[in-house]
Amino acid sequence: MAGTVNHDYHILPPSIWPLVGATSAMIMLAGAVFWMSDYAVGPYMFGAGLIGVLFTFWSWWADVVKEANGGDHTPVVQLHHRYGMILFIASEVMFFVAWFWAYFNASLFPPEVIGAEWPPAGKEVLNPFGYPLLNTLILLCSGTTVTWAHHALIHGDRDGLKKGLLATIGLGVVFSAIQAFEYSVAPFAFSVENGGDIYGSTFYMATGFHGFHVLVGTIFLIVCYFRARRGDFTPKQHFGFEAAAWYWHFVDVVWLFLFATIYVWGGWGATYH
Repeated sequence: MAGTVNHDYHILPPSIWPLVGATSAMIMLAGAVFWMSDYAVGPYMFGAGLIGVLFTFWSWWADVVKEANGGDHTPVVQLHHRYGMILFIASEVMFFVAWFWAYFNASLFPPEVIGAEWPPAGKEVLNPFGYPLLNTLILLCSGTTVTWAHHALIHGDRDGLKKGLLATIGLGVVFSAIQAFEYSVAPFAFSVENGGDIYGSTFYMATGFHGFHVLVGTIFLIVCYFRARRGDFTPKQHFGFEAAAWYWHFVDVVWLFLFATIYVWGGWGATYH
C-alpha cells in the first residue's frame, strides 16, 4: 500500500522550527551587537530574539517527545540519537579544552605584566578545601543519585526513578547556589577594568561556563522529572533520560579536572582567602 513504512528510519515531516530558530538567533545576535554598541534598540532586539530561541527550544523538543511517545523512535533511530549525543558531548569536551588551554598557557608561562609568577604575586586565592571541595562532594553524590534513577528506570521502579531525579536536581541547585556565593566573596575580579588580571579571567571563564552547564543540566533533569511523572519513559525506551544522565556525568568529570587544576594546583603556594 502507498505510504506503508517498511523501514526502521523516521522520516521527519516538514517543520517550521529550524526557520524560526535561525531567525530568532539572528535577531538575538544583532541585538547583542547593537547593545554592546550602546544603541537603545539593542536590549529589546536581544530580548525578543532570546524569547524566540527559547520558544523554539520548547516547541521543537515537544515535537521530539511526541515522536518518541508515538513509536517513531525505533531502535535504529535511538542508536543514531546516541551517536548524536556522543558527538555533542565530544564538542563540549573540546569547548572546555580551550579554557583549560588558556589557563595552562597563562599559568605555565605567566606573562611579565603579572610578574612572571603564578598565581600573581600577592594574589589571594580561594581555598580549594572549603567551598570548592564541598561542591566536589555534592557533584559526586549527584552522579550516584542520577545513576540510581537510571537503574530504577531500567528495572521498572518508577518511584525510585522520580526520587533519584529529585535528589539529583536538588544537589544541582545546591551546587549552583554555593558557586554563586563563592563568586560573591572571591577576592579577585574578572577583568582588568575592574582591577583584575589574567588569573581572574581564566578562573571565571572556566568555572563560570561549567556553572552554566550545571544550570542547563539541572533544567534537563527537571524536564525528565516531569516527563517521568507523566509516564513517558519505559525500561526499553528512555533516550531522553539517558541523554540527560550522560550530560550530567560529563559535567561531573569536567568539574573534577577543574577542581584538581584550577583550584588545587593553580593555587598551590598562594595565600588562601
